[in-house]
Amino acid sequence: MEKYDFSGWATKNDLKCSDGRVIRKDAFKHCDGQTVPLCWNHDHSDPYRIVGHALLENREEGVYAYCSLNDTDLGNTAKIYVQHGDIKHLSIYANQLKQQGENVLHGAIREVSLVLAGANPGAFIDSVMVHGEESEEEAIIYTGEDVSLYHADKEEPKEEKKAEESTKSEDKKEESEEKEETIAEVFETLNEKQKNAVYAVIGQAIEDSSGEKDSEGGNKEMKQNAFDREDVQKGTALSHADQESIITLAKQPNVGSFQTAKRIYAEEHADELEHGFSDEDLNNYLFPEYKDVKPGAPELIERDQTWVGEVMRKTHKSPISRIRTRQVDARAADIRAKGYKKGEEKTVSGNPKLMARTTDPQTVYRKDALHRDDIIDITDFDVVAYQYGIMKNNLNEDLALATMVGDLREDGDPDKISEEHIRPIWKDDELYTIHYDVDIAAAKAELQGTETGAHFGDNYIYAEAIVTATLYSREQYKGSGNLEFYCTPHLLNVMLLARDLNGRRIYDSKADLAKALNVSAIHTAEQFEGLTRTTKEGETKKLLGIFVNLSDYQHGSTKGGEITRFEQFDIDFNQNKYLIETRLSGALTRIKSAIALEEPVVAG
Repeated sequence: MEKYDFSGWATKNDLKCSDGRVIRKDAFKHCDGQTVPLCWNHDHSDPYRIVGHALLENREEGVYAYCSLNDTDLGNTAKIYVQHGDIKHLSIYANQLKQQGENVLHGAIREVSLVLAGANPGAFIDSVMVHGEESEEEAIIYTGEDVSLYHADKEEPKEEKKAEESTKSEDKKEESEEKEETIAEVFETLNEKQKNAVYAVIGQAIEDSSGEKDSEGGNKEMKQNAFDREDVQKGTALSHADQESIITLAKQPNVGSFQTAKRIYAEEHADELEHGFSDEDLNNYLFPEYKDVKPGAPELIERDQTWVGEVMRKTHKSPISRIRTRQVDARAADIRAKGYKKGEEKTVSGNPKLMARTTDPQTVYRKDALHRDDIIDITDFDVVAYQYGIMKNNLNEDLALATMVGDLREDGDPDKISEEHIRPIWKDDELYTIHYDVDIAAAKAELQGTETGAHFGDNYIYAEAIVTATLYSREQYKGSGNLEFYCTPHLLNVMLLARDLNGRRIYDSKADLAKALNVSAIHTAEQFEGLTRTTKEGETKKLLGIFVNLSDYQHGSTKGGEITRFEQFDIDFNQNKYLIETRLSGALTRIKSAIALEEPVVAG
């Protein structure tokens, strides 16, 4: 059994926190038996702040923690503080908090910390991050309860007790099995003379009970071993031969199905068993119950969402949903200072051009429903939370797509997110997005001259063409700087696999490639693969990648328009209906603040 240095309450139920919320019973029930890191004052930035680990035990009053300190300098220091009574309090860091009203009903404990919280009366929650209005947050929760040093005579952790009880039970079982022998085993230990004596005793007992004697008036000596009988009741277990016989029977043309084979076999062999074979017996033996490889919620298969989070996090957020941008173009040739000659009239220079556009918001939503019977019957995971997670991922992905390239639906589709309300960077006006063609043929001719294909591979030529186009296009760029590159995984791999004449790779890593492209980061989006657009001149252009600092793109949403969740019960159809929606606008707010690299598509 592991030795613990101290123990204490990680959380307590039904204590009203300073912000009015209440941690309810079993809010962290699924954390029972888990071991989490023990940290110093919730410092997650430094691995050296981990001072040990804590075993969590869910109880009626809350979650209790059995803590073991490690043999690091800070761990040993913390042990001295706890033993001396200088540190007396625990706190937890939890996320995935779910609440109804003031009641916190669910959460996941990620770590327990020793904290300097001696002056805290009761419990309080220190929120560290809130996502919109969705009642989902991460928090640091303090209880104000004192810890106590852990001794051997204290109550053992539940998991430890279970293990010890299980070990004792197994030991007793083995002892019992060693001590207890069957009657047949005992009988076989007798010699021949002793067995004959037993036969005689049993025979006499049978005769006495039946009152029957042989025809000559004497008693017969019983010579039969009572344990050699073949008429012992048979069970209903299927042997391997039974299974093979059923499968062979099912393959015969006149049988046609496995169910028919089972029925025929059961009828033909019913006399061999006390109760015959039932379909349930056959299914249980031939097809045992399936077991999940990963218990709980099914694994979610999605397209890559990494870049989605980057887009939703880095765009500029504004409490104004109706966006207006205004710029004055003072680049005209006649807008210049003039030299004056004495006696001549001064003339007026040309006028700057005012450029302005407005963007209005649009509601974007995701709606779904679950039958209440399914919600009740699915008990191994929270199906409502699971469904909500899928809906939220879908919404964020479509918002990110609409922001970067458009939502990919046809223009006539009634469900399309309007490009007038959330303006895609790729398809934006030339005033805001620089569209630059990558000339692969020119790069090939420049690198290899007339000996096409004789020296450099296609990957090297392609990579050099991308780098060249990137640097030249930056000459027109007017954005905030610190650009990031969003492209397809295939384009990234082509550039990373570029080799020189000696077969050595040009770029050893994404960091090397980012330095060559003069960007701070490279993000891949599989959703960009194969996207094309048609220009006003009727030309088809294939998207290769987008350079942008997303702080130049503004998402505007007034109060109440942020991502919000709604739930309603349909009493007629016994369904819970769920809706998450947002009302927002989106547009670049600086001219020439993005670069879209494109490859002309030659008509075949």
